[in-house]
Amino acid sequence: MEKATASDNRDLIILDRIKKNPETTQASLAAQLGVAVGTVNWHLKRLIEKGYVKMRRIKRHKIHYIITPPGLALRARLMIDFIHSSFNLYRLVRERSLKAIDNIRTHGFASVRVVGENDVAEICRLTCMEQGIQLTEDKNVPVLKVIGLKIFVELEVSEKDNGD
Repeated sequence: MEKATASDNRDLIILDRIKKNPETTQASLAAQLGVAVGTVNWHLKRLIEKGYVKMRRIKRHKIHYIITPPGLALRARLMIDFIHSSFNLYRLVRERSLKAIDNIRTHGFASVRVVGENDVAEICRLTCMEQGIQLTEDKNVPVLKVIGLKIFVELEVSEKDNGD
């Protein structure tokens, strides 16, 4: 399977929102996606040109979007690609978490502090709990620092962390 692109993800979200609310506006879609209205307009025009979506004007300023059968098939394919990509990301993060846990165990520790607030950090926390590694806020234990998709092991406690 091909890797999902940002454009594919936007198409999927647009198709999903249209399915839920055919009278949604471009401004509403843009706000939900966190992009400019022009970006949504570009995606919609492209989806319409390819025959995935039809547009019907129901009032002067009201538009009704209709997902065509090929559009429903595209939505299903994009959803499968998204799920596949999510599982691959989960497997990658879990593998990195297990390596970090092995490193911590090798150095004789059974507790760790996880620093990070994203989904990767949450997977790291869950993997630690599953592996019997105690999660703590104690500053005298190793740190698993999550930055993006990377997990760094900091075994030594710094002077700054000790409050010295």
